[in-house]
Amino acid sequence: MIPVFDGHNDLLLRLLDDPARREEIFLTGEGKGDLDLPRMKASGFAGGFFAIYLPSRSAKVEEEEDDDYQAKMEVPPYCLPLPDLIDFPAAIRPATEAAGHLLWMERASEGALKVCRTAAEVAACLKDGTIAAIMHMEGAEAIDESLDSLHLFHAAGLRSLGPVWSRPTIFGHGVPFAYPSSPDTGPGLTEAGKRLVAECNKLRIMIDLSHINEKGFDDVARLSDAPLVATHSNAHAVTPSSRNLTDRQLAVIRDSGGMVGLNFAVGFLRPDGGKGEDCGWDPVLRHMDHLLKHLGEDHLGFGSDYDGAATPAVIGDVTGLPRLLQALSDHGYDRPLLEKIAHGNWLRLLQRTWGA
Repeated sequence: MIPVFDGHNDLLLRLLDDPARREEIFLTGEGKGDLDLPRMKASGFAGGFFAIYLPSRSAKVEEEEDDDYQAKMEVPPYCLPLPDLIDFPAAIRPATEAAGHLLWMERASEGALKVCRTAAEVAACLKDGTIAAIMHMEGAEAIDESLDSLHLFHAAGLRSLGPVWSRPTIFGHGVPFAYPSSPDTGPGLTEAGKRLVAECNKLRIMIDLSHINEKGFDDVARLSDAPLVATHSNAHAVTPSSRNLTDRQLAVIRDSGGMVGLNFAVGFLRPDGGKGEDCGWDPVLRHMDHLLKHLGEDHLGFGSDYDGAATPAVIGDVTGLPRLLQALSDHGYDRPLLEKIAHGNWLRLLQRTWGA
């Protein structure tokens, strides 16, 4: 099997939601969700970015209200309002707990998984078969305006950060979930957001542009001295969702030496914006071909969104990665290209961003 290094997953959210059962969820596996240690080992999952993500729901939100929010995305067109900002005091505790779960995964795996803080550590894991985990923060709600907590999380292993999820933070504005929609949906970075970009550059924390609106994207592109990265986003020209990247944005990422990870979420893959999982390989291949054309073969990878989104039935959970590689091979992608997309490009991107 060709090892696959993945740009984004939400396994930590499952542990955050049910911490008492984290051994069953991660170590032994239950066949539920998309990721666990046994299925990772069996499927060639070489590692990836493990997201610290805080859902907008709270104990005060009824489950049926959350279900209704999701149901509105089932039948396009739709344009959902941005959730409210989560302030720092409400965010810091669950974010710290999520980071703690990732560090627990490293301890509990007894050498099968390692939290990597350097590109050399990722390269060593790819070589010896250890799962390489990068601590990522999806939405910077747990970063205070002074940026002291950024340094705290960096000391714990944080090496990648998205200033926003699809809601506002004190640093910028996310795109709403909308189809059809341009990603040009609001203002750019705040002054605090500009300071965040500068500090991430100093610390060599990778900045993730997934979920940010177009003006925020352009602000990061103007201010950052690092390669531009969208860990889990697709092509707007194929599926005109607010979450996807325009051809202009793809060119900016390519010219910076950056990367895009293909998002497996069906709503961002299907050209009609629908959520049906029985869509076959066609939308996956269309996005891959378009991204490859506009980015070039050195700037494309995978960003599954496992445990955070519904995936096409032909891929399914992490055990579908070999099927995905076979489908791309059948489509005409040769082995050297597949190895770049599966892991080589991510490793070289980290070397450019963090240093060798």
